[in-house]
Amino acid sequence: MTTLSPKIGVYVRVSTLDQEKGLASQEHAITQYLDGHGLANAKWYRDRLSGATTKRPAFEQLQKDIFNGRVKTVVCWKLDRLSRSLRDGINVLTDWVEKDVRIVAVSQQLDFSGMIGQAFGALLFAVAQMERENLRENTKRGLLKAKNAGVSLGRKRKLDATQIVALLDKGMSYSQVGRELKCSRQSLYNTLKHAGITYKRDDTGRPS
Repeated sequence: MTTLSPKIGVYVRVSTLDQEKGLASQEHAITQYLDGHGLANAKWYRDRLSGATTKRPAFEQLQKDIFNGRVKTVVCWKLDRLSRSLRDGINVLTDWVEKDVRIVAVSQQLDFSGMIGQAFGALLFAVAQMERENLRENTKRGLLKAKNAGVSLGRKRKLDATQIVALLDKGMSYSQVGRELKCSRQSLYNTLKHAGITYKRDDTGRPS
């Protein structure tokens, strides 16, 4: 027999509007959890904004419903869907636990309630923030290393076959054209081949 649970709130969040697949995967996992526990009539709250702040329409509505006693259990895909800020996350968790709200993180298979749940949740928020900081630092180091090595970090410009032919027709060698267009000779060959253009070259790479 299915238990009607009008006081269950489901919160899902993705950072940008183009992450519908991410939203769908969260909803699928949560729906499986709800069905598996015979829970129905849950109210869904969906945000398509960064978790860096709690100023999100659906999240703010969830907060109001918790305050008014309409939601006593919050189900989310992962704890950091609630907040990506350590301070905000702990504050939210503390506030909800004090209101006897149960928090379930489906993908982490965690159930937070009471003081122990509050302490454990705070620890997870701290660990998640440390991981994000480490990722940012590693990314910065990688970019700096690539820059020092002379690696171009911008988006590669698409080569134009007609421009390549025009430069070759001026008597430039493939090496000279490559330097002019800031690309390798192989990129020139591949661009011409893709365009269906046959341009003979001698062993030195100069058009013949």
